[in-house]
Amino acid sequence: MRFVAPWIEPGLSRRDAIARLGGGMGAVALATLMSRPSGVANAAGGGTYNVLPRPAHHAPRATAVIQLFMHGGPSHVDLLDPKPELTKLDGKAPPSEVVDDEKRTSYLMGSPFPFSKHGQCGLEFSSVLPGIASHADDIAVVRSMFSEHRNHEQAIWMANTGLTVAGRPNIGAWAAFGLGTENQNLPAYVALPDPTGLPTDGARNWSSGWLPPVYQGTSIRSEGMPVLHLQPKQPRAASIEQTRFDLLRKLNDRHKQSHPGELELDARISTFELAARMQLAATDALDLSQETAATQKLYGLDNDVTRSYGRRCLMARRLIERGVRFVQLFMKGQPWDTHTSNTEGTRSCCAQTDLPIAGLMTDLKQRGLLDSTLIHWGGEFGRTPGAEQRDGNNKRGNEGRDHHPYGFSVWLAGGGIRGGQARCHG
Repeated sequence: MRFVAPWIEPGLSRRDAIARLGGGMGAVALATLMSRPSGVANAAGGGTYNVLPRPAHHAPRATAVIQLFMHGGPSHVDLLDPKPELTKLDGKAPPSEVVDDEKRTSYLMGSPFPFSKHGQCGLEFSSVLPGIASHADDIAVVRSMFSEHRNHEQAIWMANTGLTVAGRPNIGAWAAFGLGTENQNLPAYVALPDPTGLPTDGARNWSSGWLPPVYQGTSIRSEGMPVLHLQPKQPRAASIEQTRFDLLRKLNDRHKQSHPGELELDARISTFELAARMQLAATDALDLSQETAATQKLYGLDNDVTRSYGRRCLMARRLIERGVRFVQLFMKGQPWDTHTSNTEGTRSCCAQTDLPIAGLMTDLKQRGLLDSTLIHWGGEFGRTPGAEQRDGNNKRGNEGRDHHPYGFSVWLAGGGIRGGQARCHG
């Protein structure tokens, strides 16, 4: 895809160019009941910053993405990458050529979870992923992922922006910038964090970096009011609301004319306009009570363990169904970071997420949306094949696994992906 920087204008001074390129984190991308699109040209006649749909350079198979980001680093050797030899060497010292400069690994550790083949393809999955495994023929496992850093934050930045430095645009922001979105009454890019807390690195997970802040992800809550302060405390007649919007639009246009090229001002005005439109659109899109009892059960909403993640998976489907371009799901903190009690920690994370993810894939397929929706599952790195005994407190059977950025696994499905395969690309 070829991107043209819309904020670079002929005759722009070096000082102004640097100011625009460093436009900041900006406001949240919400929108309006007003008739005009979300995003307007600079008063000075410069570029337009909006999320209007843009044609791709070829007909795409995928028109939307759901990213299931697993903070902390899921253990690929316990989930997606069976190691029979590792099982044979369980409890033995690692090879002499493997150097552990931190002196944490004293012996190799086979997976406590058996692997078995699934689907017509025979793709192997761990026993703690029965739901995901039931979709084996739609899934492509990539076993050759790597990161250039073993710390969480830097590895997260690389996974989501391509480099191990902070401040760059997230993949979702690039999608919103390059493709826009089909529904101007909802954000182009939505983040669905855990209602009990943010993931590691917080809101930077859905940052637009140095792209105009209108492309930043919109964080939506999965419990309570999805978007705070979206509805007025005292309802007003539609005619009064429209008059207020018309007046506000005129005042905003006048203010923008006196402050041309201010990206954060553009984003803030666009945000308020989108928020007005979302009073109707978001209320409908995020109302899970409209779903049948069978659909809610499919996502695990009837179970305390799976309800939270299941609600976010169901919200993701409803958003994608209504034209949102990019949706990310996050868990609180970094629950897959199993330095201790790897067996218990991995089992717990799978118990929370496996059934809802399987339900999401089933639902998308039944509705004819899987072919046009790319699903990505994975974390910032994997975990070591050796046991980690931090401070000597992890007894046999309760060991952890350390960070492993050198090779790990993710999986993809839908959106033109040829499923039923596992690949290692050197």
